[in-house]
Amino acid sequence: MRASAPPAGPSRAADVLAPELTVLGDATRGAIARLLLEAPDRALTVGRLTAALGLRQPTVSHHLRVLHEAGLLERRPQGREVWYALAEPVAARLEEWAAPDGDGTVSGALLGRIIDDLGTRFAGTFSRETVQRVVLESYDLLRERDGAGRALPSATAQFAADRLSAQQRGADLEARRARGAGEPLEVLFVCVQNAGRSQLAAAIMRHLGGERVRVRTAGSAPIDAIRPAVVTALDEIGVPLGGEFPKPLTDDVVRAADVVVTMGCGDACPVYPGRRYLDWAVDDPAGQPLDTVRGIRDDIDARVRGLLRDLLP
Repeated sequence: MRASAPPAGPSRAADVLAPELTVLGDATRGAIARLLLEAPDRALTVGRLTAALGLRQPTVSHHLRVLHEAGLLERRPQGREVWYALAEPVAARLEEWAAPDGDGTVSGALLGRIIDDLGTRFAGTFSRETVQRVVLESYDLLRERDGAGRALPSATAQFAADRLSAQQRGADLEARRARGAGEPLEVLFVCVQNAGRSQLAAAIMRHLGGERVRVRTAGSAPIDAIRPAVVTALDEIGVPLGGEFPKPLTDDVVRAADVVVTMGCGDACPVYPGRRYLDWAVDDPAGQPLDTVRGIRDDIDARVRGLLRDLLP
């Protein structure tokens, strides 16, 4: 198919017509769906599909059977021939997903490229279906934030890649610990909006810890952008923020962490055995003047330095 982009409507892409996320992940079945979408009356026979795809008829029949059993296709006997057509709700949704959007959402083609690129990056680790699911979920989570469309394609790619990396690390974390492998420590900072305290802590930790630590951030209710006063306060002490942006809290980043530091987000963070959890009582810089934000920055800076001394003596 041209791509599988989420719709612009209220439904979550990863929750709508879930079979497509796995059944249509196969290249041949995706091509069949595309041909049916583009065909007159959106229906074709096995013979016509075989000719169009350049495959053997038993191969095409097998894929049609899989699509039919998943509820994506309808069989329409007409005399001695059987025509196959996409079920109407499926056709409508796929057509919507494949169409370019002009309202600030990501086009189907672009989202498909993100899936392809991350599929290449994580080849041998995750199936294409897993990559597609994480990309679509990540897109939905970011699109829910006001103003997220300004950098939504790159944000989706970065957020999905970070989640896949976290899943990759979390899957064999215990084995690495058992071997005593010299992996960088993983630290996760969580606050409510992921636009102030957690970003201050993460930026300072990255700056001071270098390659000895891997730092992530998340928010229990993230907003669309990091607060300008936070960026200014970091710049004043020579700490770069890089391409960071507010991200939702997901289980995979918690599972990947060695240390989880929360700031004001209550019980939003799931608890998993084997992780160290800290809760820092730090003032929220939201709506505060720059002088107050500087004080919060210095408080967090001292806490980060103490944590680094504890983690990396």
